[in-house]
Amino acid sequence: MRLVEHDDAMDLLSGRVYHAAEGFLHHLLDEVPYITRQDGDLVSAWKRAPDAPFSPDAVPVFWVRNIWLEPFLLEFDSISDAARALRAIQRNWAPCPVHYARRTLLIADRLPHIPDRPRTFPFVLPTAPMGAFTLLDEHTLMGSARCSSPFPNGAFAFAENRDEPPSRAYRKLWEALVLAGTMPQPGARCLDAGASPGGWTWVLASLGAEVLAVDRAPLDPRIAAMPGVRTLKHDAFTLRPEDIGPVDWLCSDVICYPEALWRWVERWLASGLARNFICTIKMQGKTYDRATTLRFAAVPGSRVVHLWHNRHELTWIRLQDGNGAG
Repeated sequence: MRLVEHDDAMDLLSGRVYHAAEGFLHHLLDEVPYITRQDGDLVSAWKRAPDAPFSPDAVPVFWVRNIWLEPFLLEFDSISDAARALRAIQRNWAPCPVHYARRTLLIADRLPHIPDRPRTFPFVLPTAPMGAFTLLDEHTLMGSARCSSPFPNGAFAFAENRDEPPSRAYRKLWEALVLAGTMPQPGARCLDAGASPGGWTWVLASLGAEVLAVDRAPLDPRIAAMPGVRTLKHDAFTLRPEDIGPVDWLCSDVICYPEALWRWVERWLASGLARNFICTIKMQGKTYDRATTLRFAAVPGSRVVHLWHNRHELTWIRLQDGNGAG
């Protein structure tokens, strides 16, 4: 079969392919209600019949690094044919080797190169479509031209600052702000709950924001001395919103049970005193509190994601203008 001559070589699928967040395939398998097949960390939920009663967006899925939004199957005769067919669709394709890894990479070698240099914060998310593909057998390719992440297989790296921030947690806030598409402006009033040792406070203050850093543990002295930073030795969760007053950004990387975070956030939502939220939902032990995660996701204007720089945790982003819904 010559792909360039046979449109029926491509079989469009109704559904999604989920690329599990690294190390958390078990959580993803618990989330996906209808699994067609599994190929390594790729979990497929699709049906070939266009009239099948299947809605891929009916159940939220969070433990992913990337979602293939419009999966297809493609039959091909040779590596050249496969590469030519992908190039005819669009420029950018990321290989995801699972089966026939060498053959997958040989196809990728015939596609345009995708730069992988570290990115300097802040930056605007790429708008060019980023596709993904893998091989199911020697002559069958599964791919998607549209994916949820603009980065190859959801992976990217920042040009890190290894001298100023006191921990590497700052990368999570960098990523969340880039994903949100907006960030604190100079003079914005920010609350950093559970701030010690100060990685998130460093990010906010570096942007020119006024930061109230709340924690029972002290901030790194270098961070506490930054312009615009004020510290309060206290348990942030015992402070009432009216004790703090209005804030433009409420940020939390507190180590706590998801339910405790939700109860605190719920008070702030009810008060109307916080415009934008970025909070880490940290799972305890090996468990996944999906019920509480769904409460966060249900807040209007929200999205819950597993950031590339997250560990056993998810990140909740809620913007006043609703852009956090993604």
